[in-house]
Parts: sequence; structure tokens; C-alpha cells
Amino acid sequence: MPFDITRVRAGYPALAEGFVHLDGAGGTQTAGSVIDAVSAAMRAATGNRSTAFRPGQRSLELVAGARSAVADLVGGDPAGVVLGPSATALLYTLARTLGAGWRPGDEVVLSRLDHDANVRPWVQAAEAAGATVRWAEFDRATGELPADQYADLVTERTRLVAVTAGCNAIGTVPDVPAIAKTAHAVGALVVADGVHAVPHAPTDLATLGADVLVTSAYKWSGPHLAAMVADPAFWAALRPAKLIPSSDAVPERFEYGTPSFPLLAGVAAAVDHLAGLDPAATGDRRARVRAGLTAAQAYEEALLDRLLAGLAARPAVTVYGSPARRWPTVSFRLAGMSPAQTQAALGAVGVCLSAGDYYAYEYFTAMGLRDSGGAVRASIYHYNTADEVDRLLGELDRLAGGAGTMAG
Repeated sequence: MPFDITRVRAGYPALAEGFVHLDGAGGTQTAGSVIDAVSAAMRAATGNRSTAFRPGQRSLELVAGARSAVADLVGGDPAGVVLGPSATALLYTLARTLGAGWRPGDEVVLSRLDHDANVRPWVQAAEAAGATVRWAEFDRATGELPADQYADLVTERTRLVAVTAGCNAIGTVPDVPAIAKTAHAVGALVVADGVHAVPHAPTDLATLGADVLVTSAYKWSGPHLAAMVADPAFWAALRPAKLIPSSDAVPERFEYGTPSFPLLAGVAAAVDHLAGLDPAATGDRRARVRAGLTAAQAYEEALLDRLLAGLAARPAVTVYGSPARRWPTVSFRLAGMSPAQTQAALGAVGVCLSAGDYYAYEYFTAMGLRDSGGAVRASIYHYNTADEVDRLLGELDRLAGGAGTMAG
């Protein structure tokens, strides 16, 4: 069945404003069903979590519903889903907790292809413990992260390997299962940043091979909340810093303060939205999520091919990286304009993209581009259209003085 883009777009109220949103990597628009779920939860009576009265029971149900939904999204166990305000906040919590057990001589292996949220918390935790940071390098021409380098980087002293499941700057899809196999051979933990990967294809935590996977709901049509997913036994072995009166249960002991119960309703609704992307899908929610994201992935890949072909046809455009496998994200520069100028000129006509380093600090530093403004990022989501891709290409022609040809 063809991907029904008209039906899909009708589920996003914000699209009615007419802007071209080509920066899903920076955050997607919110599905209408998510907005409705958050609104309904805010209108209903809720209280602090308790079994003693209905408003408290309702809050317990919202938390449990969000955990269950995230587990269905990534193939995890609801009891292993830690919820929090952002991927950055959650990774700092994890880094502080794990880093407390590190000692001088221990090593952590990081990637220069990662978002800084999966870099700086580990660098700082290593510095505090006197541990050593080792770096996995990407190929400057292709943007690939060769997995074979980890055989030399990972040693008997390695305590942790942190790696992205999808580069938020150029879309590279590293071979996380191979990297995890190398790390696990010496008993090291693997933390995968799934923020840029989970929105674009079915995810299975066991297949990925990571011990911990992080994802953000606002990158898959939901509210600004995030989750870390691991085996409950993994969390049970860790003792984070926490308030004395707060719950010591797993996974609650990793969650600070009272959560936003209405936004948790939105997390569950966002997963339900993804489960409805393929109206012909059957089975439980996990099966329907996989079917929906499989359909979305094929649709997005076709748009990505159109975008890449169009950018390649324009001499004034320089595209960075050409990985063999990439999520639908491209960074580029337009000759004669800084990335910020290109972003502003496109924004003035309603085409919304990011510019700068988008927190891919190590990537843009290694490429020698960060001090000169980074790049412009176009990233596709399943509500984008071929017409929107062509609109971007046409606007680039206009800015470049008519160079290039439209993608066919």
C-alpha cells in the first residue's frame, strides 16, 4: 500500500500554517492526537502518585502508560524505561552514576560523530575520575564511522563505549551491533544515542546490542520528554545520587522530581500515532509500530534520494559526507553565503532549516567548519513531501542566482 502522505499530513495541525518544515532532526511538529492527549490529561484531575485516590491513581497510570509505549517503540521492557526531561539530562544522570565507579587507568571510548549529549557528560565524568578518553574517528570524506577501529580502541581497561545510532549532522548510520560486540568482548558497557535513529525506522534494542538506548519523544511527533531504556537488571545494579525520601525502586530512582503527567500522556499518544502510520497493520502495538515505521522509512528514503540528487546537481552547493547508510539528514553550504545567512534567507520565505553545528560539536570541529558557522541542515520526516524538497531546491537556485536544475 502506498504511503498516504495526505492522510499523514492531516494528522499534524501545525502544517496548516504553510511553513516547510525540513528540520525534523531539530524537532518534529506535534501530532494532533498527542496534543489532544496532553490537553485531556491537563483537564482531568491528577495528583501526586498514589493508590489512595483516583487523581493519584490516574498519575500512576500515565507514568505506566508512557513506559509501556516507549518499550513498544524500541523493543524494551517497561520496567527498564527511565523517563526524563531530555536526552542530555538523562545522559548526565547516567554518566555521573557510572563515573562514580571509575578509577584512574579506566578508559571510555567516544565517537567524534556524536551529538555532544553523548560526548560531554562522558568526558566530564572521565575527567572527574581520572579516567582516559579514547576517540573513534570518522572518515572526513564519507562521514563513515569505521567499526573495525574499535578493535584497537577497546581494551581490557575500557569501561564504556558511547556511540550514536545516527549522526544528527550528516545522517550516518554506524554499525552499532558490531561496535557493541567488540565492547562486550571485554566487558564494557555500550550506550547508544538513538535520538536521531528511532524516528526513522523500527528499532530493536536486542538487535542493536547496546546496554542503554536514549530517545527523545519530540523527535517522533511527541512532547519534549526523553527516555533511557535498558534491562531492569542493569538499573538495579546502579545507585544514583538521589533525595532520601524519593523512591528507591527501579526505574523511579533515576527520575528526579515530579514528572509532567500530561506530557507523559503525550508520549504514549505519540507512539500510538506511529503505530497508525500504516492503516493496514495488525497485531499488538509493537507490531504496528514496526509496520508504521517501516512504511515511513521507505517513504523518507525516496525523498532523501530526491534531495541528494538535487543538491548534487547544483555546483553552488557543497554537501558534507556521503555515508553508504544514512538517515534522511544532509548538511550543506551554499557558495557565497554563510550558513546563518542561508538559513535566514530560506526562513524569510517559510522554509525552515537549522544552521550552525546543531550540537555536533566534534564533527564540525574535526571538519574545520565550526568556527566559520558550521553548515545548513535539511532533515526529512514522514510528513514532508516531494514538493517541499523541490521548493527547497528552487529557493537555493534563487539564492545562488539560478544555478542548477530541479530534481525530476
